[in-house]
This record gives sequence, C-alpha cells and structure tokens, in this order.
Amino acid sequence: MKAVLMSAIVAAAVLSAGMAQASPDLAKSAGCAKCHDMDKKKKGAPGFKETAAQYKGKADAEATILKSINNPKGDHPEMKAKPEEVQAVVKWILSL
Repeated sequence: MKAVLMSAIVAAAVLSAGMAQASPDLAKSAGCAKCHDMDKKKKGAPGFKETAAQYKGKADAEATILKSINNPKGDHPEMKAKPEEVQAVVKWILSL
C-alpha cells in the first residue's frame, strides 16, 4: 500500500513539474501571449510578472483573476482556451 501511495505522489509531482514548465507554451497556445508579454505591457495588457507581483500573497488571487478573465462584460477578451488551460496558466502566472 505504501508503494502505491509513494508512486502516486511521485507521479503527481512529475506531472505538476511538467505543467509548470509547459505553461509559457500553454499561455501562447491558449492565446494569452497575443495580448500579454512576460516582462512588459503589450497592447495595454499587463505582463505576466506584473500580474504575479500585483496578486502576490493574496489568498483569493486565482479566483479573482479567473473571474476577471471569464466575465463576459469585463475588459478581458473572450478566451477560446479550455477552462482548465486558463486555470493552469493563471496558476503558472501566480508562481512567477
């Protein structure tokens, strides 16, 4: 039983590490990079690092950003990416 549990923990760690490394590519394929850059404003949209700094230490950061992105009446353009892709990109941004 311990071996199965350890295998699951190792697999989860490997998958999450892979997701973190894939996130810049995921941000590009999800369409985020059309308006956002890593370090600077692009088309008036904040850079990923600027967003991470703005929300650093805020417990509700992920939920707040997702609400802003998914609000059809907000300033953020509609996303064509899957919700789980958008959430993965937001988690990556907050890890910067």
